Parts: sequence; C-alpha cells; structure tokens
Amino acid sequence: MKIDVAIIILYNEQKRILLQHRAETATRLPGHWAFFGGKIEAGETPEQAVKREAQEELEYVLEAPKEILMYHLPEKYGLGTMHVFMEKYNSSQKLVLKEGQAMAWKTLAETRELKIAEHDKQVLDAVKKIL
Repeated sequence: MKIDVAIIILYNEQKRILLQHRAETATRLPGHWAFFGGKIEAGETPEQAVKREAQEELEYVLEAPKEILMYHLPEKYGLGTMHVFMEKYNSSQKLVLKEGQAMAWKTLAETRELKIAEHDKQVLDAVKKIL
C-alpha cells in the first residue's frame, strides 16, 4: 500500500532551508539529509498533515504553508505522492528537534555536498526556481 506524505521546506531571510539529518537507525533513508514532514493520516488534507508534522517534529506552528509541488515518488520507497509546502521561517518561534539526529540551515549550494535521496534532489531543483 502506498502512503502519501506532506513535507515542509522552511526558509529563512538568508534563503537557507531547514533540513533534518535522519537517524542512522531510520527505516527509510538512514543517515540521509531530508525534509521535515511525514505521512498524511486518514481524513487529513495535505495541509493539515504538514502542520501536524511540523508541530510533532519541530514544535513549530506553521502559519500559512503554501503548496508548491506535488511529486510522485518512485515505487521502490512504497510511497505515493509527496506534497511539498514552503513557508518563511518565523524567527520568533523556537525550533525543537524531536526527530532525527540533527537539523541545519543549508544554502541550496550546500545541499549538493550532502547525502540526499534522488527524489529530494529533484524537489530542491524546484525550490531553486522559487527562492
């Protein structure tokens, strides 16, 4: 069964994006750098899911996430559609890492040096056109 996911790309004043360094023990993409977000639960819209995931993973309240892309993920991941949202980071809110081994603000150029899944690299290509 395929699952749909919703992810958030938070960006700051310097046009850096927030990435999660996934745990080495993660079932999917261990040790990779990835976006925050996750599975869309039954009865949730993608926007509701991304807001819930940001709260669960970062203790961050999204204000007005904008969906910029729907991406159909490769079959090998057992996933369906990835709904990609963006929002400018509100620095008055503190970020608390609740999932993964680390988080970091990265420029798009810096992401080229990281271990990132191919489908996430394609999302970053779309983000380059927006930032």
